[in-house]
Amino acid sequence: MGDGVGAPFEGLSSDLIYNSFGRAGEIVAKPPVERLFYTDDTQMMIGLAEVLLAHGEVDEEMLLRTFATNYDPKRGYGPGTRQLLESLPAHGDWRAACKAIFPEGSFGNGGAMRVSPVGLLFCEDLDRVAAEADRSAAPTHAHPLGVEGARLMAVAVALAVREPVFDKAAFYSQLWRYAREEEFRWQIRLAAQLGEHDGLSTLGNSLESHRSVMTAIACFTSTPESYSRTIARAIAQGNDTDTLAAMAGALSGAHLGVGAIPVNLLELLEDEVKGRTYIRSLAEQLHGSYVRTFNA
Repeated sequence: MGDGVGAPFEGLSSDLIYNSFGRAGEIVAKPPVERLFYTDDTQMMIGLAEVLLAHGEVDEEMLLRTFATNYDPKRGYGPGTRQLLESLPAHGDWRAACKAIFPEGSFGNGGAMRVSPVGLLFCEDLDRVAAEADRSAAPTHAHPLGVEGARLMAVAVALAVREPVFDKAAFYSQLWRYAREEEFRWQIRLAAQLGEHDGLSTLGNSLESHRSVMTAIACFTSTPESYSRTIARAIAQGNDTDTLAAMAGALSGAHLGVGAIPVNLLELLEDEVKGRTYIRSLAEQLHGSYVRTFNA
């Protein structure tokens, strides 16, 4: 949902969004579009959920091939991912194909933007969340920063969904345990101190994992009891608005549940092939898998 609301403003500065469309809270209350369409963020999230349901864990090759099957270039994929999915061999060495496109591994936020199903399904076991998140990022975002962004986002989702009363200090303390890169560690220290009215520009608003993941997490932790305010703050940062709002919204939705999403937004979200009805079905199936895994 956050992805769809944020998508029309991707690439715009925060000042331009405000001057052209008003406050972000007003944008969320009444988006200036007739229909909300999701981007590659959600299309890849759907693929990850499908693989988890089919295999019970992250299978890297099947994940990449599911991405390729679902791939729709109109969803706004980045150039590297587009090239990889369009050139992926039907059979053969998929790892070599990834290495050819991303020799050092991408450090973008693509692993983090799609990872929320991992945090939801394995939320009872944070170490499992971290391990599955690492594998989910590896096919396209194998750089340590790309992997860590996915790991921290998945752990954050798990913490958000399993704690009915949000404890900010405990949340960041747990998140710190899974941070290895200094680029993220100093941001965790900073984000833990930020409130709703503190600026987030130091944390970033761009597509790099270490310049967006903690921004989205801080949007959630500063307003943990309001879905609308959380995604509005993400959109207000400007630039990579769809992914910031997708990640922030995933956290808020995990904590508050689908009932926290304004009905008018849900009604605006596309519902054709793999639209909101299909996504809700995936959520219900993931919950069933969670129950079988942890309550057997």
